[in-house]
Amino acid sequence: MPFLKIQTNQPLAEDTARQLAKKASALVATQLGKPESYVMTSVENNPAMTFAGTEEPLAFLELKSIGLPESSTAEASRVLCELVSSETAIDPARIYIEFSDAARKMWGWDKRTF
Repeated sequence: MPFLKIQTNQPLAEDTARQLAKKASALVATQLGKPESYVMTSVENNPAMTFAGTEEPLAFLELKSIGLPESSTAEASRVLCELVSSETAIDPARIYIEFSDAARKMWGWDKRTF
């Protein structure tokens, strides 16, 4: 079950945040070769955040998935930065992404683990 959380210090209209979450869901499914029915996304906007000591527009993304291959992170970084930048006008140089390969036994769903 891939999970992508997008946090940005930029205020986003509710419909913009929802569209970003939907576009990100489809993108993650494609990038990881997993059914979108297993993908979860979240967009959190307007918290107090700084990067390089400033409050200029920024974003922090966390992508977690079972079996996330290290070989796919560079391309995932590229397309996720492009998506977030195009939807929020945040410079890709101010977007950090944390990738995490979750162990099956550490990921629960439907009253069990994977």
